[in-house]
Amino acid sequence: MGTRGPVPKRSTERRRRNKDGAEPVRTASASGVVEWPDPDASWHAIACDWYLSLGASGQSQFYEPSDVATARYVAEAMSRNLAAGRFSAQLFAAVSSAMTELLTTEGARRRVRVELERAPAEEENPAGVTAIADYRAALGA
Repeated sequence: MGTRGPVPKRSTERRRRNKDGAEPVRTASASGVVEWPDPDASWHAIACDWYLSLGASGQSQFYEPSDVATARYVAEAMSRNLAAGRFSAQLFAAVSSAMTELLTTEGARRRVRVELERAPAEEENPAGVTAIADYRAALGA
């Protein structure tokens, strides 16, 4: 049976490992490379975009096959809600909750202490440096 409150830390991240009454943590090895299937052709364009962006996002390195299956299910539910004549707020809330479980937002990632860092865009020379170099060249310096 589950516990209430925030998600507990991994056993390796705990400071105190000798607490009496704590159940031992069972670990399993990850499955390796996870296959990311193509989106269903019948899905709404927004659901397809979300599903494809999820596979390309940084947090996808933590996904297992069950997470990909969950993402497909969420994309299907999202597609059905978007294609329906009447938008269901209850289904939207469920889809939004499932998206959070897949760490699709910055806030969700921060809650589980996952930070993604984007590599800086490579520039040859910043514009100011180029202008100064051109100016010096014109002066013969």
